[in-house]
Amino acid sequence: MLDDFKEEQPIVYKVLLNSIKKDKPSHAYLFELNGYSKGKDMALAFAKFLLCPHNYSNCQKCSNCYQCHNIDTNNFLEIKVIETDGQWIKKEQLEDLQREFMTKSLVGSRKVYIINQAEKLNVSSSNALLKFLEEPPEGITAILLTDNMYQLLNTIISRCQILSFRKNSHNVNEHNSIENIGKYLYNDQESYDTFVNEIGIKYIDTIVDYVTFLENRHEEAIIYRNKGFTEVFNDRQKLIIAFKLFVLYYKDVLNKLLNINLEYFKDYDESINKTAKLNNLSSISQKIKILVDLSINIKFNLNINLLMDKLVIQLSEVSHD
Repeated sequence: MLDDFKEEQPIVYKVLLNSIKKDKPSHAYLFELNGYSKGKDMALAFAKFLLCPHNYSNCQKCSNCYQCHNIDTNNFLEIKVIETDGQWIKKEQLEDLQREFMTKSLVGSRKVYIINQAEKLNVSSSNALLKFLEEPPEGITAILLTDNMYQLLNTIISRCQILSFRKNSHNVNEHNSIENIGKYLYNDQESYDTFVNEIGIKYIDTIVDYVTFLENRHEEAIIYRNKGFTEVFNDRQKLIIAFKLFVLYYKDVLNKLLNINLEYFKDYDESINKTAKLNNLSSISQKIKILVDLSINIKFNLNINLLMDKLVIQLSEVSHD
């Protein structure tokens, strides 16, 4: 149960424990995992803590609890975990959740839903979730899990209590860039292996080269794009990957500005350093938001060249003062 995470995540553990002891749980939590591999396990442990009729945080004390036993065996109706359906979390999944949770709880007075990989919410599902968060029914608690908070709508983030996790002792920084990025991009082994062994270096080098040019030459990157970027990222699916790599790159620039270890582009420290010197916290945050907002348009039938021109122009207009 929750006590299992007392040593690994002491701050998050204490905040969650105190919220129940003081009978002031938030209606929505955003777990910023920072690469912590047991985030979903801790979310389930917190759900058990919330739903346990005794609010026990220790398994030994709660060995005979009917509700906790049912949660462990996935037979408890008052808790729901939402995972990606294909590439995205879809609107229909949120609508089904709302219909299920609008009925009165069969056991106890509280229900909990967990959204894993919340950065995979698309536009429609994000808006559906936002409606649910804006007018939360009594006794319902949301737990959103993400490694990339910047890909969520600001309106969703503002309605959640944000808890930032401490990274694993064996975190992503022990591996090289291509492995870290591959693990972020792909859930299936075949796609991960293809990225790491065949296409990853070309993708990453192209992104680093393009961002370096854009940061120094600004709008000239519109012309420079045709000298390599377009050849590598030559269809919509590949462009989706490119935008994710852009976000990860700028997130590491943000880490550099905050004096935090790089998560993904650790083998490109020189490039990250140069980009960090050209920016500040505000400008990097704005650029990440621009990338996330524009990336939503890729899957629609829009002119890709116009989209990339718009990206270059908007990034170039961000003030670094």
